[in-house]
Amino acid sequence: MNFLQVLIDNLRKGPATEPFPFGDASTPAAYRGRVAIDQDACVGCRMCEHVCAGGAIRFAEDNEALHLVIWHNTCVSCGLCAVYCPTKAITLTNNWHVSHRQEDKYKQVDHVTIPYSACTSCGVVFLKAQDPLMQLAYKTVGANETRLRDLCPDCRRVESSRGARP
Repeated sequence: MNFLQVLIDNLRKGPATEPFPFGDASTPAAYRGRVAIDQDACVGCRMCEHVCAGGAIRFAEDNEALHLVIWHNTCVSCGLCAVYCPTKAITLTNNWHVSHRQEDKYKQVDHVTIPYSACTSCGVVFLKAQDPLMQLAYKTVGANETRLRDLCPDCRRVESSRGARP
């Protein structure tokens, strides 16, 4: 092809690059962007902290709740946290706009608080079982499973064994 033909083809097709920052850039559907947490589905198993390649996920405890902190500045968007989350509480969004000024690096943080509950049977403080965990354990969430959610693991084990007997 000669030079003029290439030039004419390029003018006809238009630019091959994205117009960003002067226009919106398209994001592929499966792009791994910023981490998002569904607080209602998180059961505090800490698997995400264990598999996080960048060390961006940390847990802290106090007397009232379990606190999950995600440092987006440290996250490498590997997706291991989403893959290994048993309740699928962690997802990776298509939000890839994480650039920031150096003085804002400590503001690139998300906090999730998972409150403790008191067992309705013995009063022990524990992390309440969420619906996704109950569905994994019991395959359905009916009235009996809703009642079991409010029991600590020890009382739940006793109650489940009672219900399993003829």
